Amino acid sequence: MVVSVDRGRWGCVLGGDPDRRIVAMRARELGRTPIVVGDQVDVVGDLSGRPDTLARIVRVADRRTVLRRTADDTDPFERIVVGNAERLFIVVALADPPPRTGFVERAMVAAYAGGLQPVLCLTKHDLAADSEFAAAFDDLDLTIVYGGIDDPLDPVLDLLTDHLTALIGHSGVGKSTLVNRLVPEAERAVGEVSGVGKGKHTSTQSVALPLPGGGWVIDTPGVRSFGLAHITPDDVIAAFTDLADAIEDCPRGCTHLGPPADPECALDQLPGKEHRVAAIRRLLVALNSNDPW
Repeated sequence: MVVSVDRGRWGCVLGGDPDRRIVAMRARELGRTPIVVGDQVDVVGDLSGRPDTLARIVRVADRRTVLRRTADDTDPFERIVVGNAERLFIVVALADPPPRTGFVERAMVAAYAGGLQPVLCLTKHDLAADSEFAAAFDDLDLTIVYGGIDDPLDPVLDLLTDHLTALIGHSGVGKSTLVNRLVPEAERAVGEVSGVGKGKHTSTQSVALPLPGGGWVIDTPGVRSFGLAHITPDDVIAAFTDLADAIEDCPRGCTHLGPPADPECALDQLPGKEHRVAAIRRLLVALNSNDPW
């Protein structure tokens, strides 16, 4: 598994064993094939892991899941963030910087479209104990956990252990602080929040770190934008098994937003699903908003 990327060199672990680390380069025949943290790869050559030795990556296995983003909603170029992660921890501070539903909704859209299970991880609960921010996602069956510096780690570890999980969030929300608590030897840099809603970018590249109890977390750089140019409304709806079949009865070109934009949307014909549909339509609005938060 690829655990780090640095200037044309990929750090890998053999057989998922964090103690069997090697450094590899991409074989020429792979051309510009993207290789990202979380990818499963075949390697040949010197697999000793001794200093100054290099193996070669000769094949990238098909990804089970993929987290993608674009620079913005008009950028046609997809960037693969991580491969094969089972869960996406969306790390959001309840204060300093203030939370924004748009970011969570967009990250959820990317997770659903890529086959990952989203989890909302709230930090800085001590600064906003009475926040109702999480209530905005009640009808989406979103798992919510608290991961601030004063919150117990057990609920977080219950979700992470024996899984490959990617963490994303704005700079300054406490993501690297959480990683340092989960993996003390990680020694990830932690910066102080500077200004309103602005944090110092302390993680400059994605890296997978082994959890003491099993599993891996992928720490990613703080995000400034999360474009979704590569995702369609049908991609979002398809992630919800209780609604996916219904859109087959929608007229061509339906954006599933309901009246007045889509007066014949089949989602409006589902009895007892009104709140669920309304919540998912908020995700679709976020998909179309190009909101930089």
